[in-house]
Amino acid sequence: MKREDEISRVTLAGSVVNLLLVCLKAVAGVAGHSAAMISDAVHSLSDFVTDIVVLVFVRVSARPQDEDHDYGHGKYETVATLFIGLALAAAAVGIVVSGAQKLASWLQGKDLPAPGMMALWAALVSIAVKEILYRYTRSKGKKLDSPALVANSWHHRSDAMSSVGAAIGIGGAILLGNRWTVLDPLASIVVGAMLVKVAWGLLGPSFGELTDSSLPAGIEKEMLDIIEGVDGVEDPHNLRTRRIGNRIAAEVHIRMDGSLSLADAHDKASEVERRFRERFGPQSHIIVHMEPRKQGVSTLLRT
Repeated sequence: MKREDEISRVTLAGSVVNLLLVCLKAVAGVAGHSAAMISDAVHSLSDFVTDIVVLVFVRVSARPQDEDHDYGHGKYETVATLFIGLALAAAAVGIVVSGAQKLASWLQGKDLPAPGMMALWAALVSIAVKEILYRYTRSKGKKLDSPALVANSWHHRSDAMSSVGAAIGIGGAILLGNRWTVLDPLASIVVGAMLVKVAWGLLGPSFGELTDSSLPAGIEKEMLDIIEGVDGVEDPHNLRTRRIGNRIAAEVHIRMDGSLSLADAHDKASEVERRFRERFGPQSHIIVHMEPRKQGVSTLLRT
């Protein structure tokens, strides 16, 4: 199965679950008189929307290079990850603001509505289902090296966490009485703050990739070690790296014996490329600039 097909299959399964949860939470929120559960339904709806975004953008990112995109369409997947991070941040801020408003009303002496058991059961079902979906989606995202899929898994986890807040508030109000309905907004604020941190963790790498930030120092060192391991290749320098979606791109200068024939020098540069792609994937991109140890003319190889 192609990578994009497997990503689509995982995302489609999540979207079906999210749509069912939207319906369950909406009904439970209205029937159980729970504002927290209605808010949770909106959160699940945002999950469903991001699923659609992933389905569309991953398909686009899998397209091969063309006249308009010499390096392929990999960054469309990065755009999807960025969108998911922004959606998660917006949902998190909304949860915090809603919780703060309810807390302010309670502090002013207003009674918060007491929810029913139906809302509590809906929250518990949501926690279990979304945690399973989070673990499944994140595992597949890591296996397929898909930042968009990993980001979407955190959206599933965020929905589970918001359901935890709803369950605490709803359960507290049911078991402890109406004066403890304040547990709902308090839990929402804590959960929202945690989600802001998760969103920031997704947005940072996405912004970095879209602005062509370098790869981590550890990966760059590994690249240099691979290049130096090729017989006859010395002093790799001027290494430049970046990510293009799930692909890695690099440019590097190397030095070789200036008396080598062009064919021999080309063979050594090709060996550098082969080992690079063997380690970082066949779709990785590398440009090798050859320089002689002695005075001579350097040759630029583009692959």
